[in-house]
Amino acid sequence: MMSVSCILVRDTLYICVMEQPYILAIESSCDDTSAAVIHGQKVLSNIVSVQTAHAAYGGVVPELASREHQQHIIPVVDAALKGAGVTMQDLDAIAVTRGPGLLGSLIVGVTYAKASALALGVPLVEVHHMHAHVLAHFAEAPYPEFPFLCLTVSGGHTQIILVNGPLDMEILGQTKDDAVGEAFDKTAKMLGLPYPGGPLVDKYAQQGEAIYPFTLAKVPELDYSFSGIKTAILYFLRAGIKEDPEFIKHNMNNICASVQQALIDMLMVKLKLAAQQTGIKDIAIAGGVSANSGLRARLKSDGLAADWNCYIPDFEYCRDNAAMIGIAAYFKYLKADFSGQDMTASARMEF
Repeated sequence: MMSVSCILVRDTLYICVMEQPYILAIESSCDDTSAAVIHGQKVLSNIVSVQTAHAAYGGVVPELASREHQQHIIPVVDAALKGAGVTMQDLDAIAVTRGPGLLGSLIVGVTYAKASALALGVPLVEVHHMHAHVLAHFAEAPYPEFPFLCLTVSGGHTQIILVNGPLDMEILGQTKDDAVGEAFDKTAKMLGLPYPGGPLVDKYAQQGEAIYPFTLAKVPELDYSFSGIKTAILYFLRAGIKEDPEFIKHNMNNICASVQQALIDMLMVKLKLAAQQTGIKDIAIAGGVSANSGLRARLKSDGLAADWNCYIPDFEYCRDNAAMIGIAAYFKYLKADFSGQDMTASARMEF
């Protein structure tokens, strides 16, 4: 166990770390069961069990996801401990995603974490899923400097976040309806591609040209809207199929390239505006859609033109994973920001 001392400063308890803590982190917010072991800020293991049963249904089935988590969580934790070369008795804290996410899935992770923390007599650290995506940038150097801007893009979220510190974040803009990840997945579904379709759109886009224009939504300030472009894509495909029943088959690469460019254009316009308004040059992306090759390339090229310092996570930290939960928990651990056994999962958790 770790040696620590505590000090109370202006009603805030701080932990002085003599040795870096070992933290077991659990992530079960959607359909991936993940466990990781963090030693201080160093990731020792990061195990992810991907649920494949949802593909037959064209999307995540919440009840099925929670049942899969129940089956996978113990083997995944065992694999994470083994990979890190530690035992449960070596742990100094248990971290877990409290929300947001699918309630049934979250409950599995939260219940396991609470029981483990209670049995071991170690602190329990709750983590906000989207905070963790942002702080995944601190799993490996180089790290962005505070303050920085982070564009978080996933199937459920699209946000521009001002990150003043590990525990001090502010949403500057966000989608008013659908997330960009949903726009990618719904496009894939309209094209007849299997679930999960977003990565397949990216794959075909790399082989095509963006020859089809789409009108971009005009949303005030730094907010987004992706419901309109989804409708525009639907009407575009209907018109193309009317002229040629095999329109999609004959033009898959160019359709995907055109849609991807339009969605990335929408993201970058507001990100550039946020950078101009704040004067911040350290710019990061996070979340599942940050694995998109077009977005990664665009951030690099636009960032070079704007003299940005760009931070793009490794693919391992783009998807839902427990390492990012552990990194976020580490910063909370240093502030003694712990939860009690009355903590519950929250599907719609405030940022």
